Amino acid sequence: MSLLKIFRKGIWKENAVFKLLLGMCPLLAVTTSAENGLGMGLASTFVLVCSNTVVAILRKLIPPKVRIPAFIIIIATFVTVVQLCMEAWIYGLYQALGIFIPLIVVNCLILGRAEAFASKRPIIDSAVDGLGMGLGFTLALFILGSVREIFGAGELLGFSLFGAAYQPVLLMILPPGAFISLGLLLAIMNRFEAAKS
Repeated sequence: MSLLKIFRKGIWKENAVFKLLLGMCPLLAVTTSAENGLGMGLASTFVLVCSNTVVAILRKLIPPKVRIPAFIIIIATFVTVVQLCMEAWIYGLYQALGIFIPLIVVNCLILGRAEAFASKRPIIDSAVDGLGMGLGFTLALFILGSVREIFGAGELLGFSLFGAAYQPVLLMILPPGAFISLGLLLAIMNRFEAAKS
């Protein structure tokens, strides 16, 4: 499989959120705004690329019996790097994402890619897979965060879209709004896929 195909399948064909329904916890919890979704997505992308690369490098050295704990240690290392960098340089986003940054360690998308792809494939393929899956995840978080921010606050990335007269739909920035928005986005995507076939 070519590197372009590996990259593209993470963006659309095997998108973690819209196709595989993985990573739902951060998706539903932090997407109250597009900025939060983008921040969490980029943090997860960094962890995916780095952990996939290291797992691919060490895949023949890690004994099968300790494979999963070894993957978790590798992932936790990069999550710690992300957490410390965010705390130092983008503290507002770090506070907004809160507990969900350390929870990247147990994100099924990241551990799943380490197990299903990086532990079986060469280094470059694994890094490209991590980048594609991470950017696909980021795209999904950004879209959901944008929808919720537009309807729930009347703005996007802090810019007012409808003026002071807009009455925000408060439900959209509350937890039920995440489920409703995700359900509607999945329905639209399924309709789009059905029309393409």
